[in-house]
Amino acid sequence: MEDIGLVLEGGGMRGLYTSGVLDFFMEKNLYFPYVIGVSMGACNGASYISRQKGRNKRINLNYINDPRYLSYRNLIRRKGLFSTDFAYDEVPNKLEIFDTKTFHEAKEKFIIGTTDCDNGKPVYFEKTDCRDSILDIIRASSSLPFLAPIVRHKGLSLLDGGVIDPVPIKKSIEDGNNKNVIVLTRNKGYVKKPFKMKFLAKTIYPKYKGLVEAMVNRYRIYNETIKYIEELENEGKVFVIRPSEILEVRRIEKDTKKLLNLYNQGYEEAKQCYDKLKKWI
Repeated sequence: MEDIGLVLEGGGMRGLYTSGVLDFFMEKNLYFPYVIGVSMGACNGASYISRQKGRNKRINLNYINDPRYLSYRNLIRRKGLFSTDFAYDEVPNKLEIFDTKTFHEAKEKFIIGTTDCDNGKPVYFEKTDCRDSILDIIRASSSLPFLAPIVRHKGLSLLDGGVIDPVPIKKSIEDGNNKNVIVLTRNKGYVKKPFKMKFLAKTIYPKYKGLVEAMVNRYRIYNETIKYIEELENEGKVFVIRPSEILEVRRIEKDTKKLLNLYNQGYEEAKQCYDKLKKWI
């Protein structure tokens, strides 16, 4: 395959849908030459590049109710709902070891999207440019406003890549991919509602006007991006895999049964469309 990208939306725990899709791809040894993801999409993409089938499923199902991983205690003590030390140090280095060797030796190009808090613009990192800081970049891309601390990296103040570029299809096209497979974590017809916490955002992030404006405009950017994707889909330029039904899983979901069902849904729906996808490719 040449000039074809794999674009991964975020969505917090809704990303278990993507985990199921990518695990099926790995079973079929289907690897795209270019992968780009934001937030949970970046987490899923990293395990896909490192050929670690089931890793993201295990992490989220095994640790979602572990207070070291996710708890309001962390929000109070560590200024973040997720414990970044646990999630991006102990988990990948001791508990569900991230295969950095395979990841960096993989021939696929991998791009991670983040949001620059100072100017509210996207910042993209390629795996070849952050060999020694890949987990920090993934952490930045996955750090949700209000729920996680800002990540400092080489003079930049970074947060969730999904704030400014929720489905980075335009970046993939700019990088030369004429065809793209897109994995979404919302069903068709979903429309994001306007942001209603501008005052709170301005209070918490008084130094970061760019971030605040990006948060205010996020619903508009998301809805316009989905409309653009649907236009490309009608033209046959993208192949979209999305949940077939309205999801019961919230962004921060702790019900492991719901999460497992969502993972299985992603796996099965990827399986169902696989022959059609191969033909499209």
